[in-house]
Amino acid sequence: MKIIINSSSMVPIYEQLMDQIKAQITAGDLKENDILPSVRTLAKELRISALTVKKAYDNLEQEGFTVTVHGKGTYVAAANPERMLEEQKREVEADMEKAVEKGRRCGLTDAEIREIFELIMED
Repeated sequence: MKIIINSSSMVPIYEQLMDQIKAQITAGDLKENDILPSVRTLAKELRISALTVKKAYDNLEQEGFTVTVHGKGTYVAAANPERMLEEQKREVEADMEKAVEKGRRCGLTDAEIREIFELIMED
């Protein structure tokens, strides 16, 4: 499992960890019943606190992406198509928000941004 932590990012480390694990699950890189590294192992690899990894794993379990079996480890949960679709929509929405923000920073009007979007949708 490849995780890259950006310590200079404004995004908390546990959220970076969660986002990357979710992305690997939705992309199919991590599949149902794949075991995640132990909290201590991942913390050591990433040189972060075990509490940070634990928080990320707990949140992933709350969101239904993983299942933790006491004494055995944390596993990727069974695929829920609705949850996966919702996560993918959330990612697209975030990317579109970034594009709109960039367009506005460049001085484009909302109408010009819509026009660009329509041109892209035609392809």
